Amino acid sequence: MKKLLISPSKMALAEQESQIYQNILKQAADISLNLMAVKVENHPEDFLGWAYELLEVATERLNFDLLEPTQLPTVKKLQSQLKDAISFLQLKTLRIAPWPVICAYLEQNKEGVLLAEHLSLAEHIASIKSTPLQEMSKEDRLAFIGKHTAAHDPAVYRFDVEFFAGIKNNKAFAQILDDQPQAVEAALAHIPLTDEVNLEHYQAFVLAYLQLFTGSDDKPTLAPATRLLAMRRPDVFTPITNSKSDILCAALNVARLNNRDFERYWQDIVCTLARQPWFAMAHGDNEQEQRLADIKALLPCLFYYFDKNAMEQSNYFKLLHKPKASPASANSTARKRSKESAAMLVDRALAEEGIPEHIRAKRDSIISEVEKGRSVADTISLMRAIFG
Repeated sequence: MKKLLISPSKMALAEQESQIYQNILKQAADISLNLMAVKVENHPEDFLGWAYELLEVATERLNFDLLEPTQLPTVKKLQSQLKDAISFLQLKTLRIAPWPVICAYLEQNKEGVLLAEHLSLAEHIASIKSTPLQEMSKEDRLAFIGKHTAAHDPAVYRFDVEFFAGIKNNKAFAQILDDQPQAVEAALAHIPLTDEVNLEHYQAFVLAYLQLFTGSDDKPTLAPATRLLAMRRPDVFTPITNSKSDILCAALNVARLNNRDFERYWQDIVCTLARQPWFAMAHGDNEQEQRLADIKALLPCLFYYFDKNAMEQSNYFKLLHKPKASPASANSTARKRSKESAAMLVDRALAEEGIPEHIRAKRDSIISEVEKGRSVADTISLMRAIFG
């Protein structure tokens, strides 16, 4: 363990990495005796590999029974620092890696970063974004801004809608969207769906976005705005969150971003990423690469640290594997849907490959059950069981 802890001192670390290393060592010092009790055989020669190895020690191999209660916050902070270090180091590669390397990395790590689920979300948004927000179903509007609810039936929404910097904690903006979908749509309309997006387009959006908060006690912040922009043009805008903004700025070597600095978001995030070699050369030599090129501004989200249990933490996975409620309980907690919303969910599910024609013929019956609050997947499963 001692060899592992001191090995970065022998690496040629840049100033940022050296500071990260020193901060990690400060936390490790408080639990040094506990760490020394762990046998380590893998000694990576690079700082990223070192961070992954020490994180595994701090999460999987440390004897937590021997820790004092007062040491638990230290361990938690150490884990957090290592995850942030991994995110920073992976994001930093975007400054030098060419496009083929980016694609190869994502293909090699597709299970760990839930690539298929992220692409499914992006493609769903692409299929609905030309529809005005006020004309979308409530489920689609919430999917657009990244707010998960139990109404996101996993038979239709085969992804966690909160991927790509969702706004689950921003109740103020979710309420604005609920109350003023036409005004939010009018703000977004300043950003063209195709062709170049310039500073004037962005400034017009920002002005309209700020006006949405007129009369509100809540202040307009960047995070929900960047989510809207990124879903509108995933080839231009990168979504940020308050928790990840500092890491992204450090990786791009720009100053920390204030959560209300809309001008610097354009200059330091949008323009800086647009100047990266991989961003400029993004193209598709095959179908997978084209899917990535279409959402190239979202790709930094896939370079943050992903927990090995990320799949089980996905809202889609949780809904898909939610324990079946008893009939009485299901009836008491079912959420009724509008006929329009139910029809949309059912039609999307029935359009999937593998659905027999005799099940598709039961569309009206399935819609009726979904209106009552039954999930699309359960209803179709029931129809299969009844009609074979």
